[in-house]
Amino acid sequence: MISLLLALLYLGLFAGKALLALRAARREPPAPLQSEAGAGVAVVQAILSGDPRLGAVLEANLLELPAAQFLWLVDADDEVAQTVCRDLQARHGGSEPGGRLGLLVLPPPADGHNPKLHKLALARPAVREPVLLVLDDDTRMPAATLAALLQKLGAADLATSLPGYLDDGRPPSRLLAQFVNNNAALTYLPLLAFRPPVTINGMAYALHCDFLDAAGGFAPLLGHLTDDLAVAEHVLAAGGRIEQSARPHWVETTVRDFGHYLRMMHRWFLFALLLLRKQPLPLRAVIAVLHALPPLLLAALLAIAALAPAPLTAGVLLAVLALRALGLAALQRSIYGRPLHSPLTSPASELLQPLHLLHALCWRRIVWRKRRYRVRGERHFTVVP
Repeated sequence: MISLLLALLYLGLFAGKALLALRAARREPPAPLQSEAGAGVAVVQAILSGDPRLGAVLEANLLELPAAQFLWLVDADDEVAQTVCRDLQARHGGSEPGGRLGLLVLPPPADGHNPKLHKLALARPAVREPVLLVLDDDTRMPAATLAALLQKLGAADLATSLPGYLDDGRPPSRLLAQFVNNNAALTYLPLLAFRPPVTINGMAYALHCDFLDAAGGFAPLLGHLTDDLAVAEHVLAAGGRIEQSARPHWVETTVRDFGHYLRMMHRWFLFALLLLRKQPLPLRAVIAVLHALPPLLLAALLAIAALAPAPLTAGVLLAVLALRALGLAALQRSIYGRPLHSPLTSPASELLQPLHLLHALCWRRIVWRKRRYRVRGERHFTVVP
């Protein structure tokens, strides 16, 4: 009986989130056709070497958005990244000064400054186009998704899209991909039925340069650790409007091993805790019920089935997993064009979420963009050896 009650509660929460997310996805208007993909857009990317897919991902965006201006922001001591970018400039005819493909070699940030926002602030004077598209260096932006973002900028000041992760087939990569692909739509879309977004996905967002300049640019945000939350709050504080698109951008990160996976998940969960801390208490409670409770319910169902094996408990668990898989597949097909669900790795990823949350609560040091930080708060972080 207990397993049945837990199952009904889990499926009720899952179904509610999935239906709201599907509703938001189906209300997304068709993306307008663009004669020149990327026209009027400056793609700005803070780049670090270390991922073997870096060159391929950067080149994919060049080919997908042939009319866009590109600005690659590279550290002065990152010779590998500089070589990758210069090779792309040479092969795509963009090495001339002031050309379509720009390379900015930048000094390191000061201690206590966000390394990504540091680069974005220095890059703003080199942007020639009216719209700024901020992309992580492992992110591919489809032309159709960019068209949807530009369409939303007709009524908003910033627009962001949904991440979809492409794994390389190895277990750490699959776990990371399943976490993102199973949670992105269920996290960003359901609350849109009740309120505007409180944050953005920092992997890909577009905003009007005029609005950014009027708000003071990126410079006021340098002391913030979580760049996506800082940018969202900056836009809202300046009276701007944020729009969340249900269209996907694609992320390709080489997850080297389980240690790399753990470091990435630890950073993401710590950033999520910093976001949660800044929200009103009622919204914190809603987020906790919608996102923290379901993994605990699924873990409880698994524990009951393992510790008190019986046909009923096993059947309830299998039914929950089957309905969960069907719901995720339907939602992913609507957003990504195909199901991305893995029958084994997907539930494993959800079951690991409470452990990642506990890790983030107990350990306040992260590795981010090749630096180690001790995090005391969203605006209190220091570099450590």
